[in-house]
Amino acid sequence: MTVSLQRQDELAHGLLGSDYAGLTPIQRSVIDLIASETPSAVNPALRRDERTFAERLSDRVAAVGGSWSFIIAFGVILTVWIAWNQLTKGHPLAFDPYPYIFLNLVLSMVAAIQAPVIMMSQNRAAARDREAAEHDYTVNLRAELEIMHLHDKFDAVRQRELLQIVRRQNETLKVLKAQIARLEARS
Repeated sequence: MTVSLQRQDELAHGLLGSDYAGLTPIQRSVIDLIASETPSAVNPALRRDERTFAERLSDRVAAVGGSWSFIIAFGVILTVWIAWNQLTKGHPLAFDPYPYIFLNLVLSMVAAIQAPVIMMSQNRAAARDREAAEHDYTVNLRAELEIMHLHDKFDAVRQRELLQIVRRQNETLKVLKAQIARLEARS
């Protein structure tokens, strides 16, 4: 269903007080939706999962690495590592005696790998959040403009009804004045 430019200009002036050509792309899309009376749809980009395997993996690593279960498990592993090496001190089973140089190396490697992976995941999440926020803005703007449009229609209907009531009352007053005049003429 195509909408005329005149209708778009009318809506733009009535709802936003501006020419259709002077609106932002988001505002134009909202005016187009209102003019065509089509429902707002979810942006298809928000529905699709176009992440690569590496991106899905980094999101999963970020989800696991930023959880309490990871922190607790990591704390348990560190405690067991240190306790084992303290209890087997001087024994051939002690693979990382105090000052735990190998443990420091492992912790540094985990931090060096985990931090950029989590940042990549957060950057992608922020981009998707921006898209979702833009969609929410479009829907909210449309809802606000539709409500304003409905208020205008309701005000117009109410104005017509009030005019009809006033006309009927004027006609009733004319009839009553005529009846009063006839009654006065008889007496």
